[in-house]
Amino acid sequence: MNETTGQAQKRNAKPGGKPAKAGRPRTGARVAAVQALFQSEAGGESAETVIDQFVRHRIGTLGSDAGFEDGRVPQADVPLFSRIVRAAAKDAETIDAAIASHLSGNWTLDRLDPVLRALLRAAATEFWGAADTPARVVINEYMDIAHGFFDGEEPRFANGVLDALARQMRGDEFQAKPAPGA
Repeated sequence: MNETTGQAQKRNAKPGGKPAKAGRPRTGARVAAVQALFQSEAGGESAETVIDQFVRHRIGTLGSDAGFEDGRVPQADVPLFSRIVRAAAKDAETIDAAIASHLSGNWTLDRLDPVLRALLRAAATEFWGAADTPARVVINEYMDIAHGFFDGEEPRFANGVLDALARQMRGDEFQAKPAPGA
């Protein structure tokens, strides 16, 4: 039986925790992207189908006070959300290969928690295709999301993989800058 996004959130979320801070549409877009990528994989649905479902039923208040705990994303930048989900689907082989190259030992992508896998895919997609957001900001955003979903070692693990991915895909952003006047 497939697990729904809401069930996975409740299974993995901190008690009383939220996957993201309210009032941050770009963070909301990233939370929704993680949820949508999870749902797409778990349900075998296309990116376009999941994007449509999220825009119609999960993003925004839609006349309800339901929030993150109910699998809703009250505020989200829909164009950013759609761009992440579409690009993750389109470039899935490249993104998965990049993530897999930073897993240690006998760990494979399939062994990762499905929500963690979706989070890494969403972040790697942003590193790969959208240089408009600095890599360190992307890492911080997805770390906030990881801490919202997980209590254990997963955020620390995600931080290591995200840092390695950022340095691989956006290495120029991590080069030492010469001191002023040097």
